[in-house]
Amino acid sequence: MYLPPHDPHVDDPMRFKPLFRIHLMERKCATVECMYGHKGPHNGHIQIVKKDEFSTKCNQTDHHRMSGGRQEEFRTWLREEWGRTLEDIFHEHMQELILMKFIYTSQYDNCLTYRRIYLPPSSPQDLIQPGLFKGTYGSHGLEIVMLSFHGRKAKGTKITGDPNIPAGQQTVEIDLAHPLQLPDIENLRDFSELSRIVLEVQEQVRREEQEQGQEEQEEHSQQPASQPASPPGGEGAEGEETAAGAEGRTQDKAPASQPFVLPMGVISRNEDYPRTCRVCFYGTGLIAGHGFTSPERTPGVFVLFDDDRFGFIWLELKSFSLYSRIKVSFQNAQAPSREAFDEMLKNIQSLAT
Repeated sequence: MYLPPHDPHVDDPMRFKPLFRIHLMERKCATVECMYGHKGPHNGHIQIVKKDEFSTKCNQTDHHRMSGGRQEEFRTWLREEWGRTLEDIFHEHMQELILMKFIYTSQYDNCLTYRRIYLPPSSPQDLIQPGLFKGTYGSHGLEIVMLSFHGRKAKGTKITGDPNIPAGQQTVEIDLAHPLQLPDIENLRDFSELSRIVLEVQEQVRREEQEQGQEEQEEHSQQPASQPASPPGGEGAEGEETAAGAEGRTQDKAPASQPFVLPMGVISRNEDYPRTCRVCFYGTGLIAGHGFTSPERTPGVFVLFDDDRFGFIWLELKSFSLYSRIKVSFQNAQAPSREAFDEMLKNIQSLAT
């Protein structure tokens, strides 16, 4: 298991926890041992489901139990996963969320399904190198997000999830065609001023999408029946726009840094965020109730700090997430093609829904 550092220290290294091991024997035989729990290795099972997918099953789940019962298991999990004790957490809402996460994860008893994840392909036009990032998610703690670029859009896809937004969902979407000009540092402290700027861009984006939809509808109605219509907003259209706007975006990649501070009233788990940024863009963030109920995309601000850190201000939640790059080299993790990567993103999102 590949675990993020303890909340809210996004710049700390990732942590590893063994879940199973395989002993290769003579005559092509092998034994599988489950490593979950605190009583040492015990009997397990692995099944190859299909290409790029396998499942593990523990055959002795009693090895996962503790003498002090579920309460001891919860306290041990809390100490290992969060680096805290229950007495450290005063906020009742946070206690509730952490307990929900424990119940959800512990019910599987290391009977898990694994699917291959490709790292996102990169191109010279990308704002920064795509990849995996650790991000703060309020009372949910740290989660892993994959940043990838898709023409005029950048997407942050959850690799790990929580009781509100499951893994596989697109947590943030950045509109690279709509950079934001932040006010000076004094006015930036005023949340209403930032909110006004963002909502004006949101309305502009809404009008542009409406106009584009009308134009595509007119083009479709005017085309001869023998000519297929261009896919609206498809990858091809985005690709053309990317090529056309590559020079402009490359110039935006390294502008002079500007002072940055969070507006008053915006909550941040990590107060140690950078005080300068390179560029900001309009974006949307996905929020939902427990169990992924009533999901909706809400406006926000994507803040690029440097090559390895970015942030997102959730306007409606008055909350700030700080993301830091995972600097581990993964072997054989590159997608064989852009199409294979896009297909993988669709698959993990369909699993989440």
